[in-house]
This record gives sequence, structure tokens and C-alpha cells, in this order.
Amino acid sequence: MAEYDLDAMIADVKTLVEIESPSYDLPQLQKSAEILVAMIERHLGGKCELVQSSAGPHVHWMGGGDPTVLLLGHHDTVFPMGTLDRLPFAVADGVMTGPGCFDMLAGIVQALHGLAALDDTSHVELLFSADEEVGSLHSRALVEERARACGNVLVLEPSAVDGALKTGRKGCGTFEVIITGRASHAGLEPEAGINALVEASHQVLAINQIGDAVAGTTVTPTVANVGTTDNVVPAEGRIKVDARVESADERVRVEAAMAALTAHVEGAKVEVLGQINRPPMPESASATLFPVAQQVSPGIEGFAVGGGSDGNFTAAIGVATLDGLGAVGGGAHADTEHVIVATMPERARLVAGIVAALGHSVPGTD
Repeated sequence: MAEYDLDAMIADVKTLVEIESPSYDLPQLQKSAEILVAMIERHLGGKCELVQSSAGPHVHWMGGGDPTVLLLGHHDTVFPMGTLDRLPFAVADGVMTGPGCFDMLAGIVQALHGLAALDDTSHVELLFSADEEVGSLHSRALVEERARACGNVLVLEPSAVDGALKTGRKGCGTFEVIITGRASHAGLEPEAGINALVEASHQVLAINQIGDAVAGTTVTPTVANVGTTDNVVPAEGRIKVDARVESADERVRVEAAMAALTAHVEGAKVEVLGQINRPPMPESASATLFPVAQQVSPGIEGFAVGGGSDGNFTAAIGVATLDGLGAVGGGAHADTEHVIVATMPERARLVAGIVAALGHSVPGTD
């Protein structure tokens, strides 16, 4: 059994965290990609390719043989530039903290150290995108192409609770409801205006009724921006809506319900943008891969979760997909984001063990 240098793993995560790579920050994403390329080549040899896109560069590495497994992740993070000044990388009492360490830079590092311990990685591909945190609009086609070519996908997103794997995911997406009214003086002639805030209130209440707890569907108004100043009837409002579904039928229903939203205030106009862009990842997608993980790590658990990832896309095109193979910790996207350091070598072994098994026998093809 391979022994892993935990200090070296921590140092690699520190390197990636301290770059800072917010989605859409092209200079930082370029820097992040270049550092990640050097790290991959140092651990695995070969040459990495930078696939440029308008959202930033995606990092792609191929083992050189016939691929049977794609390790999938992303190097963009949700944290704005400068977060590191407030939340510097640190390790204390066995806990690693720092922006992006849990989602998902430690997962990348664990995988690289795990792969580096294998004798044969010729059947492996790596793809780390630059825009997963903002919907994968510019990487989706590449993700799907490489998933089809490899036939199996291991997603290096963070684990579920207590290190459990993610065997299924809800479909998810974001809508924006744009409300157009008419401004007027709030004291002198409020009746001349069309109040976008009043209309937004109606829309929030209507949107809040679209979810269906029995079907596992959540439709949640999350952000509203309306008005300019306290003495003007607001002329415009915008509402962001988070939607998550477990089935394709619910995806159709929710998209139709959002599209059917109509104005309540006379003269107001309502426009709905967006969709559920990540299809559901059914638990059947992991049916061949999860047993392999259990053989490598007896007793490991797996269950479906509400969040989405690029694994939703690969599962939707019929490619075997297992998610949540990254770091163990918590606080994703929050100041409390953290990784349990002692779990890192075991997660490296888990990824390496599954990858090794897929190099000898590909589940479902015998």
C-alpha cells in the first residue's frame, strides 16, 4: 500500500489556494491553470494542454493510452479576489482552511498524489475546467466529449457528510425574473408610477409556490434588487431564483411554471430568463462504479445530494459517473470552508484504487 507525504499534499493545496482563482477573473484563472499544469506534469509526467475559452483556460491531461476513466474537476472558485487577505490559508488542529480548499482544490491534489503512486496511468484523463462554479457554459461540450471517450467519470467534488460519496444529484439551475415598471415621484405623484417593488412582491410569493417537497423539488427566490432611492417609485426589479429537481418531468414542469409567470400590477411587465441547465444525475449512473469504490474502501457510504456538478452532464449522456471523491470537510462556498487533513491520504488511496481497477476491467463492459 502506497504511503503518502501529507506535508507535500498540504503544500500543493496551499499553492493552489494562494493563487486565488475566482470564476470569470481571466488573469487569475490563467495563472491558476499554468500552476496546475506544472503541478500535474511534476506528479504524472507527460504534457498538459490548456484549452482556452472565453471563461478562462481548462486544463486537460491524457495518459497516452486508450482512456477508460476521466477524472473531472474545476480550478475556479466562488471566492472573490482578495478573500485570501481575510481568510488566509492555514492548518491548525488538523483542519485546513482557506478559500477554495474544500471546493475543490484539495480534491485535485489528493487525486494527483493518488495517481502518482500508480504504476500505470496510461488509461487516465484529467480535465479541470475554469467555469464549473458559474454553470460550465463554456466547458460543457468538452466535458461531455471527453466523458464519452473515456466511458467512466470520477468527479473530484467534495464528499458528502462524513466522507460519503455522491451517487446521485438533483438537476439545478438559476432563473432571473426581470420586472419593468415606471418611475415617478413617490411623494408628489406616486399614482403616475408603476411600482416594480409591489410587482416583485407578487412574483416572489408566486415563485415560492412552485416547489414540491414530495417530488424533491425546491424553487427558492434568493436575491432581489429593486429601486434606486427612497423617494422614487421603483421602475425595475430583478429576482434571482435557485431551482433543483430530481426528475426530468419536474424539470419540464418548473421551467414551464417559471415561463408562465405574469404581471399582477397593471402596466408592469415580467420577463423570465434562465433554465435548469444541469440535468438530474440519477443514482443509476453510479451503479457500476460505486461497488468498485466499496471494494477499495469497504464500508464507504454513498447517497444522493441536492447540489449539482459537471457529473450531472456526464450522467445525462449515459456515461457511468461517481461523484464526491474529493476532500472530506465542510463549509463549501462559505467562510467556514475546511478540510480534515488526516483524511487526505485515504482519499488519495480511494481514487487510486478505483482508477487502478478501471485499468484492468471496466465495469459494465465485460
